Amino acid sequence: MKNPRAVAITFAMIMVALVAGVQNARLQDAADTAAQKLELTTAQRSAIYATVSKDKSKVSPQRFSTVIGAEVPPMIELYALPDDIVAGNTSATFYKLTMVLDQVVLVDPTKMRVVDTIGPPQQ
Repeated sequence: MKNPRAVAITFAMIMVALVAGVQNARLQDAADTAAQKLELTTAQRSAIYATVSKDKSKVSPQRFSTVIGAEVPPMIELYALPDDIVAGNTSATFYKLTMVLDQVVLVDPTKMRVVDTIGPPQQ
């Protein structure tokens, strides 16, 4: 027969792993829910682009794919969306941004994935 102490320790470790997995799944669900709710008005998108494109400190030093769903390299510094522009849009506070070429890239910082891009206004 196995050592009862070893069995108890193994059982406890399995329970901790299960609880951690459930908590991680809940956090992931919350992040997915927030990601689905990101909605910016045309005015907010234009204002974000106008503000961020003027700030050269937010330009990514490394180019990467800006296609929605693309992975963002972990060394890319991300910045908060301008508070004054997204005020009242609680889901927008979850997201971060960076600038790649002439695109403001909106990023889900937990998944490090591109969720949207905002380009220059059409002439």
